[in-house]
Amino acid sequence: MKQGTTIITLDNGYHLWTNTQAKAIFTCSPSMVALVATMNIGKILLNKLKKQGLNVQVHMYDQLGSWYSDQPDYSDPKIADKYLTYDYFLDEVEEVRQKLGIDQFYLIGQSWGGALVQMYAAKYGQHLKGAIISSMVDNIDEYVAHVNQVREEALPADAVAYMKKQEAANNYDDPQYQKYVDVLNAGYVDRKQPAAISHLIPTMSRPVYGAFQGDNEFVITGKLKEWQFESHLSEIKVPTLLTFGEHETMPVATAKRMATEIPHARLVTTPEGGHHHMIDNAPVYYDHLATFICDVENDQFND
Repeated sequence: MKQGTTIITLDNGYHLWTNTQAKAIFTCSPSMVALVATMNIGKILLNKLKKQGLNVQVHMYDQLGSWYSDQPDYSDPKIADKYLTYDYFLDEVEEVRQKLGIDQFYLIGQSWGGALVQMYAAKYGQHLKGAIISSMVDNIDEYVAHVNQVREEALPADAVAYMKKQEAANNYDDPQYQKYVDVLNAGYVDRKQPAAISHLIPTMSRPVYGAFQGDNEFVITGKLKEWQFESHLSEIKVPTLLTFGEHETMPVATAKRMATEIPHARLVTTPEGGHHHMIDNAPVYYDHLATFICDVENDQFND
């Protein structure tokens, strides 16, 4: 299979940036494929798994509206209604799989990508060897309760009251409000805050993030307010890894419940990890991934 960058043309006429990387390291398994959806850490994933001794081929892509891929005019209500939907982004994953010509692969998604992994594994699971849900719950109400508790524990009462006042006024650009968001991010999202990434240009698609999440990780004003997937967890039949940080925005208690409701699931947590625990504690995070993949490949996965 061709390595490097490939621009694929979707059936809707838009173009997506994709990239395929591979390293030949022969240990626990034959060649494997990971499709990295909605994540910009594909090369990091490849290098970390290489260090774990895996022969892995990694496919990564930017969603429609993200970074190198086409940028629709989401200010047009017709375009927003058509493309800013769960169904669109779910079926986009499947179309990318088809156009790259891959099958029987591991699908990994972080946060919003973890929601797509849940939906994809339930609908298109016949194409998967395994699913990796990184820091995403199935029930948004439990998430909201948890982040509200996090905020009350991390900030003084007057700061929480100030944030709520600005949110009620839809005043998310308020400088003091954003300072409080920075404090919460440092404690529960990017705990390590390594200097190596502090200079990077933001790659997040703000229109997509705003449509589904809102202004920040601690308030949900978008479509994720209605995210409820618990009733479909039993439809995920493939081996599934749930990986969460021990100090993050997503409630580990919910992850524990999910691990009992997905038929073949394993839950792991990353010490000292926040929502981006693949950065906060990379050695542990990628050891969990490598162990999961090797166990599935060697028929040693015990749910």
